[in-house]
This record gives sequence, structure tokens and C-alpha cells, in this order.
Amino acid sequence: MLYAGGGTAIQRAAGVDDSPENMLAYLSMETRGCVTESTLRRFCEQSAETVDWLTAKGVEFRASLYPDKTSYPQIDYFLYHSDNSLLPEYAARAKPAARGHRGAGRLSRKQMLTAVGLGGSIVWPLHDWLRDRGANFMPYTEARQLLVDRSGRVIGAKLLELPAGDARAEFIAHQRAAQRLYALIPPILPGAHYLLRFAVRRFKKAAAIEATRRVVRYVRARKGLCLAAGGFVFNRRMLAHHAPRYLSGYPLGTPGDDGSGIHLGLTAGGATDRMDNVTAWRFINPPKAWAEGIVVNRAGERMVNEMAYGARLGHEIAEKHDGRAWLILDGALIEKSRQQIAPGKTLAFQRDLARLNMMLGRRKAKTLAALAKKLDIDAAGLERTVERYRQAAEGVAADDFGKPASDCATLLQPPFMAIDVGLAAKLFPCPTLTLGGLVVDEDTGEVRNTAGQSIAGLYAAGRTAVGVSSGLYVSGLSIADGIFSGRRAGLHAARGVTWQRSRS
Repeated sequence: MLYAGGGTAIQRAAGVDDSPENMLAYLSMETRGCVTESTLRRFCEQSAETVDWLTAKGVEFRASLYPDKTSYPQIDYFLYHSDNSLLPEYAARAKPAARGHRGAGRLSRKQMLTAVGLGGSIVWPLHDWLRDRGANFMPYTEARQLLVDRSGRVIGAKLLELPAGDARAEFIAHQRAAQRLYALIPPILPGAHYLLRFAVRRFKKAAAIEATRRVVRYVRARKGLCLAAGGFVFNRRMLAHHAPRYLSGYPLGTPGDDGSGIHLGLTAGGATDRMDNVTAWRFINPPKAWAEGIVVNRAGERMVNEMAYGARLGHEIAEKHDGRAWLILDGALIEKSRQQIAPGKTLAFQRDLARLNMMLGRRKAKTLAALAKKLDIDAAGLERTVERYRQAAEGVAADDFGKPASDCATLLQPPFMAIDVGLAAKLFPCPTLTLGGLVVDEDTGEVRNTAGQSIAGLYAAGRTAVGVSSGLYVSGLSIADGIFSGRRAGLHAARGVTWQRSRS
């Protein structure tokens, strides 16, 4: 999914009013200075053209609009609010506009229903466009060392390749078998670890082939080399060093997000920044009734407007409340939730996760005090919080976090339920991914060294570099930043320019 705005063709077709200035006003609240104002402005001004550029290369978008707040809409909707723009505190400074552009091509109905492999709707058309124009792809190949000349310019790389043949075929077979085993049962379900043991065995066999059958290759970079190898959320030692509070989260990405691209940049003298910045996604909507409840800490106090985008809620939980939090519902919201996750009303992964936690991942009690005791949180604090929230729901007082009365609940009807929504919740995984990386020149994409100087011939893009999505994350912003920063690096390396409007 791509975060795009400023008046894209898809927005216009859906009747969504947006402009680069409006998009800039909103993103300024989310990025929090992770890039300069001029870079963010350029990102917003290019956004509509980026959608045109992708469309010209075979990526399909659709203008079916989902107007309300959700973490992810039903499969018939391809444009939605994938951020916090609908919340009052944001809407007061920037007009809400749906900017989440879901890719619509190359996906089966099953993929859309399960939300698996959705990035292929954007990646594969670009892959095919490049292949048709003679681009040389080297699959099953790892860059292990940068080649630098005496002047300090990066001129190439040393690679390890698993050549086509029997060894590669066996490697692929082990990898696919392991992936099928992983997909059979979600790892959060009881007993899943027994199945995962077999998957790990197959992964180890694949790794053994990789360790013994790869051959060395060297490539020459005549105009430049771009590091675009993801972040480091799957490198647990690296994560423990830079962002230990997120270790209990669920790593989101692929095993290739091991920090190798960042480390390659460091070997050439590159500088890094925001390495402690990680996004944690705590989505509680759908069912919408959950977001009408309250999320509290150990003191029984709320921390955010529960209608906020999941990364905002996850950030609050991780950074300010030691990764611990509970969602509090009453009997009325419990029943409302069950109705909202009935068959056909949500996607399967949303429905099943909600059901699992309402059955097995919750605590229940007849009173708030008894519930607080079960959770080992402050009972008086919880009761005070619920009373203030009740006043907001009844319109007697304004909500502490600006939540409209229509999104609040009185929380009067027992039984009361608490669902663990902390980072380490066993039955409610909190996806995490890293946002820091190599520091780049924001005009060219070249990696900068610790003295602030550009390293000739070396570029970085996507989650290997600090970029537009290195502040507070919203859905689709990492892909958008990857395209923005990748085009920036490619254009500068090839033509010495930072950006030009596509002629295609």
C-alpha cells in the first residue's frame, strides 16, 4: 500500500480534495523533523506524479473510497485513511484526506482476504517493467563487501551468489517447505511451536547449502551503488543494542531485514541516525467497538485517543508506558464487538485475532476493582479514569484526549473485560519494524560520513536510510519513501539531477 496525496488521479476520481500544501501540513505533524522541511515539501509535491509514474509502469490503483477510520478496509475498497488525519487534533491543522492507495493488480481474492503478499501489487509490475528493458537481476545473491578506490569512492561490491543448478533448487525447496510450515498455523496459537521446529530444521538445511555452495562474484559500479536492503528488525542482537524496549514486539519484514545494508554503509564510513526509532503497530480497530473502549497503563490511566492510528498507540505504549497496556471493555462493548466481527464484516485475520483474544487473551470480572486486581493495576486509578470517560460519553465533559462523545462509551454494564495489548501480549502480536538507518544527503541520496560529507558513488534508500518515514509511522509511508528515495538516488547517479517530472 502506498501513502500518496496532494491531489493524485485516484483521489480526484474518488472525490477526495487534497493538495501538496495540505499534505505537507499533515505530514509535518507525523515526521517530527526526521527530514528537512524542504525535503518533506518535495516529497508532497512529487506524490501525485509518483502515482502517475507507477501507473505508467503497470501498477494498478482504484478509486473506491472507504471514508471512515479503520486499520485496513474490506477488499472492495482501495483508497482509505491510513493515518491519523481524521482525529480532531490533526483535522484542526490539516483537512482530512484519504491517502492510503492500495495496489489492486496481481492479487488473488485469497491474497486480499488474508492480506498476504499485498506488496506484490506494486513490486511485480516494476520488476517486470525493468526485466523487459534488460535489467540484470541476480537472485539468491548477497552483497558482502564494498569496493573503494584510493580516493574513497565506492566503485563496486563483492557478492556471494548461489548459482543456478541443483544446489539452488535444493535450497529453494527447503525454503518453501519451511515457509509452508510457518503458514499452516499462526505462531501465536498454542502448540504452534512444535510445528515451527520442523520449519526451523528446513531453514537450517537451506542455510547449510548457502554457507557451502555459494561462489564469489565482483561487480563494478560505474555511476553509483545504492544500498536498499531494508532495516534490522530481524537482527535481534542489533535491535537489543539500539532499541531494546522493542525486543518483545513481533518483527515485521523478512529475514533479509538484518541490518546488512546499514553495516555495509558503515564500512565505507557512513553515519547513522535514529537507530533507536522503531514503529510498533497496536491496531484495535476493527472491531470499532474496541476503539470505543479505553486503553490504560499500570496506573489505570489512559494514554491516547483510542481511535488513533495503530502506530501512534503502539508508540505511546512502548515509549512512555514500558510496553504494557490493557484494553478495557464493558458488557455492551463486548456484545457490539461480537456483532462487528461477524462473518463478512471484517477480513479474516482481523476477525480471528479479535475472537482469539476475546476468548483466550482476556480477563473478566463483575466489577472494575476486581478486574484491576486480576491485572495487578491500580484499581482507584482505573475507576477514576472510567468515571471521567463516562462523563465524556454522556457529553457532560470534554474527553481528555479530544475524543468525540460518539466515539466514547459509558462503560457501565458488567461484565468488564480486559485484553492485553502490550508489546509482549502472547495472543496479540504487536508488529514492529525499524525506522533508522544511514544518513543521506537529502538532495542527492548519497550516504554521508560522520563529518557530514557525501561518500562518492554510494547511495542509500528505503529503510536502509533515514527518510520521510523515520518519524512517526503511518501505513504506506515506508513504501512511498522507498520509491521517493530510490528515484532520487537513481536520478542523481545516472544524470546528476535530484528529480524531474516523468515523460512516460
